[in-house]
Amino acid sequence: TDVPGRPALRQALARLLGPSLGQPDLSPGNVILTAGAQNALFAASLCLLAEGDEVIVLEPAYVTYEATLQVAGAKIVPVPMPAETGFRPDPAAIRAAVTPRTRAIIFATPNNPTGAVMTRDELAGIAAIAIEHDLTVIVDEVYGALTFDVPHVSMASLPGMAERTVTVGSLSKTHAMTGWRVGWVVANAELVHHMERLALCMLYGMPGFVQQAALTAIESYAEVTADMRGRYRARRDLVVAALSGVPKIKVLTPDAGMFVLVDVRGTGLSPFDFAWRLFRETGVSTLDATAFGAPAYGFLRIAFTSGEATLAEACRRIDAFCRSL
Repeated sequence: TDVPGRPALRQALARLLGPSLGQPDLSPGNVILTAGAQNALFAASLCLLAEGDEVIVLEPAYVTYEATLQVAGAKIVPVPMPAETGFRPDPAAIRAAVTPRTRAIIFATPNNPTGAVMTRDELAGIAAIAIEHDLTVIVDEVYGALTFDVPHVSMASLPGMAERTVTVGSLSKTHAMTGWRVGWVVANAELVHHMERLALCMLYGMPGFVQQAALTAIESYAEVTADMRGRYRARRDLVVAALSGVPKIKVLTPDAGMFVLVDVRGTGLSPFDFAWRLFRETGVSTLDATAFGAPAYGFLRIAFTSGEATLAEACRRIDAFCRSL
């Protein structure tokens, strides 16, 4: 069993990812296959962190980060990316959160749930802090190939960041392969070797048929991701256009991904109450975004993963519901 992944698959991932990471000659030794991005984050947490370490988490953040980091005994230090700024990172706030116990900074770009894509300048601000304080940066890039208008920039491509960045990726979103559980980490060879030893105890290698499917997906990566971007862009545009004129709510246009945030603070309802009333009265299911952190309070996350006809009808029902309040 090839615990870190079959050589051909690791080589294919290295060829695919190397250029965007600023490492055109990326070695397969810097890549390890994991059981999805969630397993990648879990393994990285166990290999990098220890009891009492602190990790800066930029919020809104994916809901599993908290447990994933705390399982290693680390303390989470949330740093908000406020709604008022468009959920953008604040280097001054990040710098103020650093203590002698800080070991890492973690965030997703593109972000879930906001769909915001960090710019090169924003990443450079975070990179400067990481270099100054000798921190590791863990970056969840599972939506990196699903950007619409703003180009995705990988943190590892910035000067001085290749060795201190842990890049997490997955086929779940780009190829709709959630059930196959295919993810990976790109990092320095020492960390990858450490993660391989952990994988030996957890998985003893991924199933062969899963790895073969992953290799097939990687070989058609450009074609598949271009098609997915086109589909999600059309659905995003449909939802944003349909909800933009709805009274009492505001829709945020995402730069990437498959979700849109809707500000419901103008309705007088909490996002929890809005979501449940909407579901019970119209059959439209949304998610209270508060689960992603305090900055997302007052917002709902809507997935545009259904077909256009279903989305159009859902938006019509949301419109009618808001007008009834």
